[in-house]
Amino acid sequence: MSPISQEFAPPFKLIAPFFILGAIFYLVASLFLFAFDASSLSFLNPLVISFVHIFLLGFVMMTIFGAMAQLVPVVLEVGHFGVELFYAIWPLLLVGTLLMAGGFLYSSALLPYGGVVVLISMMIFVGEIFLTIKKVEKFNVVMSSVLLSNTFLFFGIIFGLVMALGYAGTIAVDVTALLKAHVYLVVGGYITITIMGLSVVLLPMFGLSHGFSLKSLHIALYMMSFAVVSVVLASLFDWSVLSYIGYVVSIVSLFIYFYQVYIIYKTRARKENDIYAKSLFFAYISLVVSLLMGVLYLVSEDESLLLASLFLLFFGFIGFAITGHVYKIIPFLVWFERFSPLVGKEKVPMLVDMLPVKSSSAQFIFTSIGVVLITIAILLGNSQLIGAGASFLSVGAVALLRSVLYMINYK
Repeated sequence: MSPISQEFAPPFKLIAPFFILGAIFYLVASLFLFAFDASSLSFLNPLVISFVHIFLLGFVMMTIFGAMAQLVPVVLEVGHFGVELFYAIWPLLLVGTLLMAGGFLYSSALLPYGGVVVLISMMIFVGEIFLTIKKVEKFNVVMSSVLLSNTFLFFGIIFGLVMALGYAGTIAVDVTALLKAHVYLVVGGYITITIMGLSVVLLPMFGLSHGFSLKSLHIALYMMSFAVVSVVLASLFDWSVLSYIGYVVSIVSLFIYFYQVYIIYKTRARKENDIYAKSLFFAYISLVVSLLMGVLYLVSEDESLLLASLFLLFFGFIGFAITGHVYKIIPFLVWFERFSPLVGKEKVPMLVDMLPVKSSSAQFIFTSIGVVLITIAILLGNSQLIGAGASFLSVGAVALLRSVLYMINYK
């Protein structure tokens, strides 16, 4: 279990907007699915592209940035280089996400502006994280993962801006050729490696796990980094063989990471199956199923398998991994700031008292059903089933937003 210190934690009022906006964008992304037509699903469909950016920028990035604002100084045990910069990050990311989504749907002329605003937001984040890491004297695997992931994010947003300019017709560039590199840099390089690194801090902390080896994590990180670089080079130089090598290595990397999570799970002392544990169970089951579908896609090249695999990876694995941790992180941060000074002076709530049981359970049930239904609908090419799944997802998203607001405003 990695050492955790609250000495360098930033104020919660700085972090709260990230979680609130993340939950709102999760709801917006769920509502987007009602407009999906199974017969026209494609990676180049403007509606799909807009949906992906709302989910990844608005929900995933917004929530991860808020969590990283708290966790990076805590894990690295150094203060932020410039914690006030986070007050600028979320408004810029909000505006940039809306411009990008609107640009893909209504007017490509908005894309360069949205791309630049997102670029500025993420460059502030990456720069602040790098300058914070610079203060660290001794690196461990978690710190290395933070450094790796933010390096990939830096290049990912550069590729994204170039693609946005190309999509808008501002510059001449093959957007399709750069798409795989952009996706792998952001999803594989930043989001996945961030989850890998921070999970070996959060999973042992919340599960009270001790005495496990991190060898599998080291291997998984190296392999995922190699896979990302391989796919980027393949995209730049049109080397299809190197691209497939990257796909295979990334899949193997995620299976090895899953084994690392299994090791942590087996050594845990806390056995209760709360909403956090249930969310992670669903997340990692989704990861395995998504990877198996990815393997089948490499063999069959059936695009519906790839689309279903990516949807399950996004909403099933990444979505539930994030929402599960939200139910732990927000109550802990609110308790630490609002109630810890009162310990020994008056009665204070337990962390479990701050969790909205009904709405969190509703979020898990409705969202999990929605994810399963839409995954099946994509495989079958059934638009009606996508609509049914979107209904469940939307109800779950409303429950998530309600839970986030309840935990943040707990008195």
